[in-house]
Amino acid sequence: MKKVNLSQIPVEIYRSPKGKFGIHYRDTSRKLGRRGVPFELEHVTVKPGKVNFPYHLHSTEWEMYVIIRGTGQIRLPSGKQRIRVGDVLLCPPNEPHQIINNSRRDLEYYVIANNAGTDLCYYPDSKKWMLPGKCVTVRKANYHDGEE
Repeated sequence: MKKVNLSQIPVEIYRSPKGKFGIHYRDTSRKLGRRGVPFELEHVTVKPGKVNFPYHLHSTEWEMYVIIRGTGQIRLPSGKQRIRVGDVLLCPPNEPHQIINNSRRDLEYYVIANNAGTDLCYYPDSKKWMLPGKCVTVRKANYHDGEE
């Protein structure tokens, strides 16, 4: 068994270049040794006026969010829905989602995800893909282009 206390995990900060997207997070899974673990756990804080990540979907990963402090919105294909303390959100693979803090206080949640071996992300707003290690756009091509 491995054990860690959240107070022992440093808070890391992710910010997009222009500051629209950003979170403060504790990567519990990394502290416990991510390899071979069937799921991941992060404690996340989204500051007022921020969005966690660009609107995206995962090809193989499930994500469950447990809201523990504050209010905000989750953006889904059906539109935006209000979220608050006690809400538990389950985003299956291929369902775009995004968490928005449109309040004046911090929004905190735990995100639990299956530790998918290979997961590709798609960003519907910008029509790009995140492959392991790089972000790309795809153009339509004939099946035999570059093959003969």
